[in-house]
Amino acid sequence: MSDLTILGAGIFGLSCAWAAARRGARVQVIDRGGPGAGASGGLVGALAPHAPEGWAPAKALQLEALLLAPDWWAGVTSAAGLPTGYARTGRVQPLKDARALDQAQARAMGAQILWQGQATWQVRPADRPGDPVSPSGMVAADTLTARLHPRMALAALVAAIRTSGGKVERTGTLKGPVIHATGAAGLRELSAAVGQPVGRGEKGQALSLAFDARDWPQIYAPGLHVVFHADGSTAIGSTSERDYDRPDTTDAQLDALHARALEVLPALKGAPVLARWAGERPRAASRTVLLDVWPGRPGHFIANGGFKTGFAMAPLAAGVLVDLVLDGRDRIPDDWRLPGMAG
Repeated sequence: MSDLTILGAGIFGLSCAWAAARRGARVQVIDRGGPGAGASGGLVGALAPHAPEGWAPAKALQLEALLLAPDWWAGVTSAAGLPTGYARTGRVQPLKDARALDQAQARAMGAQILWQGQATWQVRPADRPGDPVSPSGMVAADTLTARLHPRMALAALVAAIRTSGGKVERTGTLKGPVIHATGAAGLRELSAAVGQPVGRGEKGQALSLAFDARDWPQIYAPGLHVVFHADGSTAIGSTSERDYDRPDTTDAQLDALHARALEVLPALKGAPVLARWAGERPRAASRTVLLDVWPGRPGHFIANGGFKTGFAMAPLAAGVLVDLVLDGRDRIPDDWRLPGMAG
């Protein structure tokens, strides 16, 4: 049985620990802030694909991750005995004008091919409960988008890891290979270590409302996600801020996002605010997942990036990295490596 240490109890760290524990490794996760202390402790939990056009390796990897998610999260729930809030409830997007309609129709045709018959994209009237206000009276609706509740999902992962004999602690002694899944702070540390910028933090803010529409598809409008969660809450997010003094405080930008959500979905008016959240998300220079060996540090590995897609990409990314750490099998996509490290 192999020992493995993961630094960081966010979605990447816990997913790597679970992937390794399922394969018989003796894992410990160390995070002085506890699970979800950073960006993964948020509220939104949108697992959404990019538009089915301009196909590229990054979109193919995203599709693979989204199709992997149902079995992955079902396995976590089975092991933990706790729900994650995962469901593939789909997504609707308001369409502004004739140009947006034409683009959405083209994407519907692209989805028929690129999504391999696993999901659909269609244009339809905005006439169902939960549909957003749409200037054209039409929406784009897909069946690939899913949701989970970030905090429920992390709690379930922690329980699954512990059920398998693993540990999730605030302190500990490093044993075996070490995976650094330390978010924005880790990107800054890594940038300093390799002498070039490999990523940075970016602040996001979100809030949660007491509005139960758990079976509705989530809504995406420019700069806005509205996600209806399994616990009867509704999440609204998120801002994307490059300039900030405090990454963990909310302000008027979140108030403006809330107001925008009420315009897009008037049914939310009057719903009480349950929680407000702000955090610093890890944005790799590639704007995607960052997996690799740590240069010059034998036995140390990197699991970072993800930015707004961390919960969607974590199951796939964890499996890829654990293959390397435990078996020496390197199948990391070039797009996910450190700059200059592509094989």
